[in-house]
Amino acid sequence: MAEIVLESLAHSYSASPQHRHDYAIRKMTHTWRNGGAYALLGPSGCGKSTMLNIISGLLIPSEGKVIFDKQDVSQMAPQERNIAQVFQFPVVYDTMTVYDNLAFPLRNMKTPEAKVRSRVSEVAELLELNTVLDKRASNLTADEKQKVSMGRGLVREDVSAILFDEPLTVIDPHLKWKLRRKLRQIHEQFHITMIYVTHDQLEAATFAEEIAVMYDGAIVQFGSPRELFERPNHTFVGFFIGSPGMNLLPVSRTSDGNVQFEDTAITLTQSQRDALAATESQNVKVGIRPEFIHVWQEKRPDSWEVPVQYVEDLGTYKIVTVQFGSEPIKLRIAEEAPVPKEFAHISFPAQWLKLYIDEYLIGEPQDADATGGQDAD
Repeated sequence: MAEIVLESLAHSYSASPQHRHDYAIRKMTHTWRNGGAYALLGPSGCGKSTMLNIISGLLIPSEGKVIFDKQDVSQMAPQERNIAQVFQFPVVYDTMTVYDNLAFPLRNMKTPEAKVRSRVSEVAELLELNTVLDKRASNLTADEKQKVSMGRGLVREDVSAILFDEPLTVIDPHLKWKLRRKLRQIHEQFHITMIYVTHDQLEAATFAEEIAVMYDGAIVQFGSPRELFERPNHTFVGFFIGSPGMNLLPVSRTSDGNVQFEDTAITLTQSQRDALAATESQNVKVGIRPEFIHVWQEKRPDSWEVPVQYVEDLGTYKIVTVQFGSEPIKLRIAEEAPVPKEFAHISFPAQWLKLYIDEYLIGEPQDADATGGQDAD
């Protein structure tokens, strides 16, 4: 197990990068603490797999260092880093039995056969592969092959970290939840540093203690699933996390230190007004999650009347789309709550209304601690 530090790390596939958009990974410093269960979450093309391959040694970074337990491993080959990696598609030896596939990494290290049997049996039980240990891997289903591939990554006890690159892509949906629980169980039992790459926020939230959200080659927020939901540090995090994502409205400043969206005045907290006054940027947005918008049955002095566009009944809750000026926004309403018909009366509670300058959250306590990695651009 290892603490993994990415120090002033950047990577470009271009031979002579000139601009920030030439970088797949923009310069950052980030720490994965020893023994943690982490997710690296983001859309396709944001740099997740590039970062994972740099950690494993499949890629040498253009700039900066990769440090395992205070040792610079940036130029070391993958086998020298003592890393196990599980890829998106199964990596198994089809001509071998399941048992021999699981045993292979241990036998390759000259592990005594008694220890091989013990460890293979333990991992096979965890992944429910006991009944197919004597089968050739070529006769397995895609689900079973991926479980074997995961088992090959888990069978060694001495690894510095296990890296998972979207390992459940080929798994049937009904088995994904079960396998995520298995991985959590394995982590809790062995406390191995695990980094799990995914584009699925549900996978990230159910597996990880902390999530690093990547966007445009940078980690824009690092925190618990609750922190990402309640206090998104970047507009992308607000949009990407949640179903549906955060409502974001472009606003302009007013003379009293507040903001307005089109003709609608929106009152900020004092800390938000102070933060707004400290910057001259005109890229200002407010955001609020659909769950946190108050919906009233009658008009109130602090509410706005908005026309209802349509209602989506999702069983345990409903998503109501209303027209707020020129922008459609989403409201999330509990199953038992009354649903507005033609018009809704809404307000934005101050504690849940977030202010963003140049896409980053401001006006909140402890702003400096909002991200785990700092983007040097």
